[in-house]
Amino acid sequence: MDPISQGAVGAAFAQSTARSQNIAKITLIGCLAGMAPDLDVLIQSRDDPILFLEYHRQFTHSLIFIPLGSLLVSLFVFPFLKGLLNFKIVYIASFLGYATHGLLDACTSYGTQLFWPFSDARIAWNSVSIVDPLFTVPVVILVISGIKTRKIMFSYFAIAWVTFYLFLGFLQYGRAFAAATELAYSRGHRAERLTLKPSFGNLILWKAIYQHEGNYFVDAIRTMYSSTWCSGDIIEVFDFNHHIPSLDKNSQQVKDIERFQWFTQDYLGYDQESGLIIDIRYSVIPNEITPM
Repeated sequence: MDPISQGAVGAAFAQSTARSQNIAKITLIGCLAGMAPDLDVLIQSRDDPILFLEYHRQFTHSLIFIPLGSLLVSLFVFPFLKGLLNFKIVYIASFLGYATHGLLDACTSYGTQLFWPFSDARIAWNSVSIVDPLFTVPVVILVISGIKTRKIMFSYFAIAWVTFYLFLGFLQYGRAFAAATELAYSRGHRAERLTLKPSFGNLILWKAIYQHEGNYFVDAIRTMYSSTWCSGDIIEVFDFNHHIPSLDKNSQQVKDIERFQWFTQDYLGYDQESGLIIDIRYSVIPNEITPM
């Protein structure tokens, strides 16, 4: 998710262990730890733009890296708090803040390597948008309220809101999934693959993508008390042998396309008009294929 959400959620979980006299310091540690895994964005290369895609949400977001990542954050902040907090307290706050990051990212649709180095699978539960003010703003308000009043009960309210909202996201995903399955069936299609992505900033409007034979069908689904849909674009499923048969299979270009294919979880489409290979998962309008 966005850095503000990550920092706020990390702060809330760390704040829940604080005492009234150190609540601001513990909250700050949790906030920094909650954002720290995203320092992997510094792993970039001008000559290899796909390198960033490979390493973002990789080892720093892995479950097995949490103890080490928490330790690194603790070692960074402890010199500034020496004499005010002992190292154990700093580490616990860092651990709670850091531990929330990868799990929260996995709730989005981008893909997070939670089980690195044992698996390079990109976990994406698709239950919440990468940016969602309705999720984030209440958490920020409650965390600040906890600091001002020096009462950790506000952190419990924040954690309850996080839990409720993510649960609601999973519930909405299930409803949208059922609607997308029904839509495919109404067209006489067998959905070989089907995924849904919440649209920007809400859990009501979803982007549905399903594969039937050699095409991806992209639709918008609105689900509240009942579900409705708006038909969208169709694009061919990208296939090396069909779309770029003359390309040398040992070339760097093919290797880069394969890396990009892994990153997109194999949701690549081929636009006949432009000749572009497109990540069809993300678009401004949910029933379109035009990539962000």
